[in-house]
Amino acid sequence: MSAVVVVGSANLDFTVEVARAPQPGETILGRDLMLSFGGKGANQAVAARRAGAAVTFVGKVGGDQHGNQIRENLESIGIDASGLISDPSCRTGVAFIVVDPAGGNQIVVVPGCNYRLTPDELQGRDDLLSGSILLLQLETPVDTVLCALRQGKQKGIRTILNPAPATPLPHEYFPLVDLLTPNETEASTLTDVTVKDRRTAEEAGARLLKMGCGDVIITLGAQGSLWVGKDGARSFPAFSVRAVDSTAAGDAFNGALATALAEGRAMEQAIPFANAAGACATTRRGAQESLPDRDAIAALVSSGK
Repeated sequence: MSAVVVVGSANLDFTVEVARAPQPGETILGRDLMLSFGGKGANQAVAARRAGAAVTFVGKVGGDQHGNQIRENLESIGIDASGLISDPSCRTGVAFIVVDPAGGNQIVVVPGCNYRLTPDELQGRDDLLSGSILLLQLETPVDTVLCALRQGKQKGIRTILNPAPATPLPHEYFPLVDLLTPNETEASTLTDVTVKDRRTAEEAGARLLKMGCGDVIITLGAQGSLWVGKDGARSFPAFSVRAVDSTAAGDAFNGALATALAEGRAMEQAIPFANAAGACATTRRGAQESLPDRDAIAALVSSGK
């Protein structure tokens, strides 16, 4: 049995470096093009595996070369990909990522088969949806996410929902979520509170608790993260690193957080571990290529920087 089960998307990423983002109607030249593996679900699965967890990945790819490459990549890392469905009727998802010199990014995702993962394909799969932690995102159909959350709760698995990309959700989702992990944009979308600092993050977190979430961690980039729970709110500072690409920072955070919680760590220890993973991921380019291993995360935590 895997400690962490991830249900989500798997893509092939096309990343281009630019001197600056283009304006509407403008054509600019890119500096470099990199092909890599991505998708929030697969990224978080890889992040959890590198952070030390036994991981099962559940998702859907096309019956094409890209889908075969994604499966081989996951298995080469040591992830159980028995839940990765191949569907010849659709294409594997792709993402196009533009990265500027400061490490900021703009992303366009063509979901392909990711949006063909259905609730019926999860029903009755107790062999897949079993573990300590169930980790989900929103790059698969929301009905499928809801189905997975319900199954996780029925089996007593701790559920984590990273509500990315930012998507309004019906209130029936929130009582099924033990831990919600939005960034500022996602928290704003879910609560109608414009999150820009600790005060507004705390307000958004309190609203999400009232909607039914067990706990909320709002990631705030360079401001660190804020944990809002039944006993109040607590800030955790960011680690100081030289960022070159923030593409997979959120995925690194969520994968490492799931790993730490699966190991039985308290939130007070799990969040700094996750913050460090997110920070490490910004120091390298790419998505899965940037995800740190357990030793790198532990070293940054120990440094206290």
